[in-house]
Amino acid sequence: MKLQVAIDRVDLEYAKEIAKKLDPIVDIIEMGTSLVKDYGYYSLNKNDLGISRAELLLDTKTIDEGKYEFEKGYDTGADILTVMGASSLGTLKTTYAVTQDKGKQMFIDLMEVSDTKLKKIVNFDNAIYGIHHAKDNEQNFDAADSVEKFHRSFPNIKRINVAGGIDLKQVQKLKKQGIAETVIVGSKIMKSVDPIKTAQEFMKEIK
Repeated sequence: MKLQVAIDRVDLEYAKEIAKKLDPIVDIIEMGTSLVKDYGYYSLNKNDLGISRAELLLDTKTIDEGKYEFEKGYDTGADILTVMGASSLGTLKTTYAVTQDKGKQMFIDLMEVSDTKLKKIVNFDNAIYGIHHAKDNEQNFDAADSVEKFHRSFPNIKRINVAGGIDLKQVQKLKKQGIAETVIVGSKIMKSVDPIKTAQEFMKEIK
């Protein structure tokens, strides 16, 4: 299992500082949607961020203009870009084609995607399918239970990632479960007193 740390709603200089420190420790560093919107692709170049070992994910949340956004996104050196599962099938096919052509990875964000829609978009074999609890949704979310239910419903999906209030206890459950490829942790690391030390604690549980 891998650890992805989401850096979000901070200024660019702090994002760079944290990214450089996380690079030797974690598997994937995510630059959240707020950073993409606040600073744009040109400010989030992988080399400029000081990321050399970890993979870089830009949470673009593409929902249209898939070819343009994914080509520009991968030009930054990003390894993974995100597209909304709620977007059209045409957009998903287009972004997947760009991803395959570039030898990169596509993350399909399943926030607010119904099972009916999911059945139409399960055939992107190399794509990552992200179970994502919306930040604005105040309902309780159990990551491990959600992954288990999703896997039972869609057993052919090979790459499952999960995000949403994940703490060390949830990481333990997810690791024991053995289904999720990556756990995505944001505030539990980034809002801790010492984000680097906390990231190391998460990595100890994961590895």
